[in-house]
Amino acid sequence: MAVEASKVPQITLNTGDKVPCIGMGTFGSDRFDAKQVSEAVAGGIRAGYRMFDCAACYGNEKEIGEVFQAAFDEGIVERKDLYIMTKVWNDMHREVEKSCRKSIADLRCDYIDLFYIHWPFPNYHAPHCDVDSRNPDSRPFSVKEFMDTYRQCEALVDKGLIRHIGISNMTIPKLNAVIGQFRIKPAACELELHPCFQQQEIFDYLRAHDIQPVGYMPIGSPQRPERDMEPEDIADMQVPEFAAIADKYGVHPAIIALKWAMQRGQIPIPFSIHNYEANLEAAVTEPLTEEEMNIIATLEKNNRLVKGQVFLWPGADDWHALWDEDGVIVDCTDA
Repeated sequence: MAVEASKVPQITLNTGDKVPCIGMGTFGSDRFDAKQVSEAVAGGIRAGYRMFDCAACYGNEKEIGEVFQAAFDEGIVERKDLYIMTKVWNDMHREVEKSCRKSIADLRCDYIDLFYIHWPFPNYHAPHCDVDSRNPDSRPFSVKEFMDTYRQCEALVDKGLIRHIGISNMTIPKLNAVIGQFRIKPAACELELHPCFQQQEIFDYLRAHDIQPVGYMPIGSPQRPERDMEPEDIADMQVPEFAAIADKYGVHPAIIALKWAMQRGQIPIPFSIHNYEANLEAAVTEPLTEEEMNIIATLEKNNRLVKGQVFLWPGADDWHALWDEDGVIVDCTDA
């Protein structure tokens, strides 16, 4: 069942712009090809989605662009109706405008609404790599390098190529090192958020600084790439307290995860090739009760699913080094 786009609640960004409270992700998790993803996007537009989260490294922007163009040509939507997000990949941090222009051309969208720095360092890995892959040129976070990339994004705003800047996969120590240096404040920060990985501290930090949290993997991503799977990972949707709430409403636990996310205040960006209509309907159907929200708040289990091992630099101990868990930026020499 399609949802009338105007009925989807909106969130106001720090720019004053209003955006949908839910978007559609486009990462196929190395399991779905560009054709399958673009077909889901086409269905998503017809279902009522108006926000789409893309990325150069997903390898499907050209196909998604064909879908956008067809929707424009058929009069289903106008460009102004869509909020299109994409990201500069790690190997293009010194050529941000080139990356942006290619995404605009591939997505056939004239401009980007929100352009993220996908990861806060230029540590590149090849598509479909395994968990043990390492790039010998990888290095720790650098304030100078990050701000150079960010300044290039600010220039893209000045040129009208992008409307808003986003950051992604940040930590509080990294944010503290750069937040006073922005000329144009980031509108959003994309980060992993789901019921068993709520990241309350950085969530509160972003809200306090008027930066909108955008949550990827909002249902715990059971279809994530194998390189991101570990035996100790928790399946959010199978936690008994969570499943009990879903049973009460007679819905899949994924719908409860999305309701929780939206009511909490983050923008979830689920991807599905089959269930995208039901995911969107979660925005306009019965909300969770305060008691149910409180129960889900107790399900935090520090269940990080995207460890990021492939981004480690020589000499780093393990994936924990990427996330600054002791309150300092690991191996950073210019913070």
